[in-house]
Amino acid sequence: MTDPVRIPIRGAGDYDVVVGHDLGDLLADALGPQVRKALLIHQPVQTRRAEAIRERLAGRVEVLLAEVPDAEEAKRIEVAAFCWQVLGQADLTRSDAVIGLGGGAVTDLAGFVAATWLRGVRLVLLPTSVLGMVDAAVGGKTAINTAEGKNLVGAFHAPAAVLADLDVLETLPRNDVLAGFAEVAKCGFIADTAILDALQRDVEAATDPGSPVFADLVARAIRVKAEVVSEDFRESGRREILNYGHTLGHAVEYAERYQWRHGSAIAVGMVFAAELARLVGRLDDAGVELHREILGSLTLPLGYPAGRWPTLVAAMRRDKKARGGMLRFILLDGIGRTSVLNGPEDDLLYSAYSEIAT
Repeated sequence: MTDPVRIPIRGAGDYDVVVGHDLGDLLADALGPQVRKALLIHQPVQTRRAEAIRERLAGRVEVLLAEVPDAEEAKRIEVAAFCWQVLGQADLTRSDAVIGLGGGAVTDLAGFVAATWLRGVRLVLLPTSVLGMVDAAVGGKTAINTAEGKNLVGAFHAPAAVLADLDVLETLPRNDVLAGFAEVAKCGFIADTAILDALQRDVEAATDPGSPVFADLVARAIRVKAEVVSEDFRESGRREILNYGHTLGHAVEYAERYQWRHGSAIAVGMVFAAELARLVGRLDDAGVELHREILGSLTLPLGYPAGRWPTLVAAMRRDKKARGGMLRFILLDGIGRTSVLNGPEDDLLYSAYSEIAT
């Protein structure tokens, strides 16, 4: 078994993302010597793992467990308030910590709770999904949802460490692995084309959590995000490229009342962005077809119903990526090269959507 890979993130609250197997012994060091109490926020499916962590830290750190709902249901203000209540009743101080154990929704929630409790306490993230490892747990963006849209309330709060233990993915449902790979593929489209090469060469090996190719692609995707985030922590410039496919993708999630997997929605968003780039002359036919080939090989959706366009437009205009009601899209000027399209005309957007409408 290979040694863990450490991927540094710099710029605000320097920390490492550790990728490897059997990383349980690293948690105590990640919490640090000051922490005496920690709130461990987890999903129901992670209860046994949460209890094992509490036992492992017994005698050094008092671990309180907070079970929260699955998926996007966890990212509600009522759930955050429940966590704050537990923190208050347990008298967690500024020198204590929050641990997030679960998929991307839980790491988003745990980060938001840590950012807001006493204006910021130590945070360690233990992602248990592909999406969590390559995207949600990396970069310091935390958020919850509102009735008006996804991730509209949040804060920037860097974790002290992210431990991406690949062992936890061995029992992850196949559909969840493939959906998570939408974000891995995204990193290939915007920066590291070696990711796309590996997916084209052997998608089965690339998406097998036990294979070395899988471990390499997860690390590659994290490196893409780490490099961008280190340069632009607060998304004031280059970090926007990580939103490739997300403008329409978040609108799809909203339209589906968050019942779709994030990766499925982002796959639709990336195909839409590719079609939009083709219409404005930035991406050629081969680039668009590569999107369909790669995402199709992951069995992800490539389109969305034609009649839902008005709902999607309204949701996009409320999205945090809009500026004064003007829509902004990250596009490709070629595979691995990004650019921004500001304020496209409605007719142009509809024409691009018509290419993916089902």
